[in-house]
Amino acid sequence: MHYEHRSLNGVHLLLAVRCVKAYTGSMGIAERKERQRAELREQILRAARDMVMREGFAALSMRKLADAVEYAPATLYLHFENREAIAKELCVRGFQELLDVLEPAAQVADPLERLPRLAEAYVRFGLEHPETYRLIFMEDPKLSTQLFADTPEGAGPKSFAVLVQVFVDLLAAGRLEEGARPDQLAEVLWAGVHGIVALKLTCKGMPGTPAEELAQVLVSTLVKSLPGLKAARAPRKAR
Repeated sequence: MHYEHRSLNGVHLLLAVRCVKAYTGSMGIAERKERQRAELREQILRAARDMVMREGFAALSMRKLADAVEYAPATLYLHFENREAIAKELCVRGFQELLDVLEPAAQVADPLERLPRLAEAYVRFGLEHPETYRLIFMEDPKLSTQLFADTPEGAGPKSFAVLVQVFVDLLAAGRLEEGARPDQLAEVLWAGVHGIVALKLTCKGMPGTPAEELAQVLVSTLVKSLPGLKAARAPRKAR
């Protein structure tokens, strides 16, 4: 080979270049495989979500998913342990969607103005995304239980924290009596809006008040019963 006449340093340089090319080439293959794996995982989740939206959670199965993405069922098990693992991931994403809907309302400065905005956003989410709502709250209690137990940084606990913060802010501003429990009041609020959504999803034929109006009545009733609620302090006038 014509490389024989190069200096020792030149040979070392040539070998180093070859090693770098081999390393970067293998890295490119590894990255491509990882990207393809991530894309297939997303494809499976999209198919699962579409299936749940069209036919309900009961229709979700690994075999039907395999047919939908045109892969052997064994391939799906390389990405998800079972149907429940897929359902959990859909549940995680459903809670994130709920959190995304709540967060704009959570930016309202006055907590008493924030309450009806949060209730309205919650109810709207449940009615506009019925299958997602059913999945995260009305299908398998183990799904939501896991999400709240896994980590406080998850979308489920964060969604609850948004509701708790309203009452924390009222208490901090001296507008609730000492001893009021923000977490308990937030549970009452969540139970109320969840009840409205569940009622409208499961009893569609029942005549009644529109859900949005019910949410406002719920908040008004809750506000009137808040322990020791005081009006907001007027800002001091500049002298």
